[in-house]
Amino acid sequence: MTERRISESPGCELQRRVQYERRTDEPPSIATATALAQYFDEDVGATSTRLYDYIDPDALDSLFADTHTGSHRDAGTVEFQVEDALVTVTDEQIEVKPETTT
Repeated sequence: MTERRISESPGCELQRRVQYERRTDEPPSIATATALAQYFDEDVGATSTRLYDYIDPDALDSLFADTHTGSHRDAGTVEFQVEDALVTVTDEQIEVKPETTT
């Protein structure tokens, strides 16, 4: 079994960034909730940030699931905002970082 890896960028709290490497058997919604809890420094079971307030977890999982014929989907990326953070979900990892405004 592969152990999950979470890495945080060091430095100023305003520049905090969390990268969560998702296991292949872990649904993207669970990995995203875990990464968000880590970013907001909360326990995933008691976090006040609920994923379903920002994105449909079932839809997120479906976007990265195999097709009905069993073939893999093309690699893609989903991005959305949670409070002041930008969440980027790919097939292998979830990244949470401060949203930058230009």
